[in-house]
Amino acid sequence: MPQQQSRRPKNLKVLPKDISGEELHKVMEDFNAALGVKCGFCHASQQDNPKRLDFAKDEKPEKEMARKMIKMTARINKKYFHKEGAMNSISCMTCHNGKEHPKGV
Repeated sequence: MPQQQSRRPKNLKVLPKDISGEELHKVMEDFNAALGVKCGFCHASQQDNPKRLDFAKDEKPEKEMARKMIKMTARINKKYFHKEGAMNSISCMTCHNGKEHPKGV
């Protein structure tokens, strides 16, 4: 796990505030795979060291969009899939399929 991830996460607005570093890293890896992107797609660079990311910064609009999409996915799963007998749920991969922007049908 990168050194930047070893500190306690800051500025969590949608993910649980008590999420472990390991769990958070796994969630972020899932986003990377689902959208086919690297961390810098949503996370801005540090001001004093542009080669490193400032994970708490809310500078990039993609980060806020990700938060909205996380909430939307949770609402859909709660309403349609987290009922008795439901076998599936949706995730970022459901629509993105490894692409930054989902392809319309």
